[in-house]
Amino acid sequence: MHFDSSRVKSDGKDKKVSLKKKQTLHFVYLGSMLELLNLIGAELKPAQDGHWLDQIEPATGRVTGRLPRSKKADVDEAYSAANEAFPIWSVTPIEHRAACLRNLAALIKQHSDVLAHAESQDNGKPISLAKSVDIPRAEQNLAYFASAIEQFSSEAHIPAGPSHINYTHRKPIGVVGCISPWNLPLYLFTWKIAPALAAGNCVIAKPSEITPVTAWMLSQWVLEAGFPPGVLNIVHGLGPEVGQAIVEHPAIKAISFTGGTATGAHIARTAGPMFKKMSLELGGKNPAILFADCDFEKALQTTIRSSFANQGQICLCSSRILIEDAIYEQFRDALVSKVKRMIPGDPMLSDTKMGAVVSASHRDKILGHIQAAQLEGATLLCGGHLAEAPNDRCEKGYFVQPTVFENAGPDCAINQEEVFGPVITLQRFHSESEALQLANSSNYGLACTIWTQDLGKAHRVAAGVESGIAWVNCWLVRDLRTPFGGVKASGVGREGGWSALQFFTEPQNVCVSLT
Repeated sequence: MHFDSSRVKSDGKDKKVSLKKKQTLHFVYLGSMLELLNLIGAELKPAQDGHWLDQIEPATGRVTGRLPRSKKADVDEAYSAANEAFPIWSVTPIEHRAACLRNLAALIKQHSDVLAHAESQDNGKPISLAKSVDIPRAEQNLAYFASAIEQFSSEAHIPAGPSHINYTHRKPIGVVGCISPWNLPLYLFTWKIAPALAAGNCVIAKPSEITPVTAWMLSQWVLEAGFPPGVLNIVHGLGPEVGQAIVEHPAIKAISFTGGTATGAHIARTAGPMFKKMSLELGGKNPAILFADCDFEKALQTTIRSSFANQGQICLCSSRILIEDAIYEQFRDALVSKVKRMIPGDPMLSDTKMGAVVSASHRDKILGHIQAAQLEGATLLCGGHLAEAPNDRCEKGYFVQPTVFENAGPDCAINQEEVFGPVITLQRFHSESEALQLANSSNYGLACTIWTQDLGKAHRVAAGVESGIAWVNCWLVRDLRTPFGGVKASGVGREGGWSALQFFTEPQNVCVSLT
């Protein structure tokens, strides 16, 4: 990886690195490869059994480093560190916890360029997207919850002529598990740990094994930001190994997970009988509903962005484009004309708008969905296969052309299963009621976009769509105070704002006699 840093050479032995309160970012190399380590307590260390996983750059297919393949023993060690820290952190004044979060946010801002470079190289997303969205949002997540916890008030219930007063005390839960996905690595990693830490919990966090670098970089600044050892532990490894160990650990009190619906169902089956709190942000098959009275150009430009941003690898991306009959052909032709001109490029180039998908296995999964849609009779309008490598460096990278289908019925797999890639379908509707029927024909219910200049219609449709989020004449406008999450197979619970702080605390009613 091309970081401007001093190299700490490895002699091939697995060494622990003790963190100090003040430390500049450094990188450990094994030969020419980056070597990542777990953060447990005050130490960066490999997995106890010495096993490793390859880290692969999606744009080139090259192995660029390795990360610990941790197991249950590493999670147990992280739990011990977290459990030891909890009695201190849980009673640390709110102002001090907020200051630690702000310090960590400031360190992200200070290192924003190197973080953006790492995120692009690790994930395959355009570096322009990492610089403008991912890294600034990670900083904002920490800064926001630093402020939110300072405003997080309790409730009091005072009857007329009181002889008693009731107040609600919200207490941190204990040691909690946060499991984040690969599509927005640092963005969603901080989105989970920030409210958990702000509320006074100690955290065992697992970033995706596919995109681990920025979480590992963050781990080097935890003590410098002021967090006591053990408050935040970051354990790398596979979902069925580390993730499973976190979920089934009997003393970890809550699980916050973002990822696939099948994995979320497995977590629910495991954690439910253990009476753990669960927040599950899962998949989406989001409709964009375009009425004939929409602002055509704005709807067109935004729908292309909402369909193909981050190579379609955002849970909020539009994948089912529902178009009123009166403008169907016009909108279809304009959209396909623009999509045909979208060419995936080298993510590290500043002018690239569309990069590589995250892995070879995910590339193959996307291509499998495309092939299945054609076998079901869907009409391919553009794309549908691998894109040419943008340059010699990316010759072995994972690039998929943006793909558009029509004539796929609402029950076809391509309209029911989450592809999570640059693939969309177009469907025609004739009335408001038919638009709602199509929008709600999926098992998912995360987000939708509604395009109309009739605000009454927009209100009716938003109320009728089965989704946790509805955007009217816009997309991906996020206020961090608002609740975020879905319905049906898109998840359980809400993140963001008070919802996140409420999830990471337990309410206790205290009744005091005044006589």
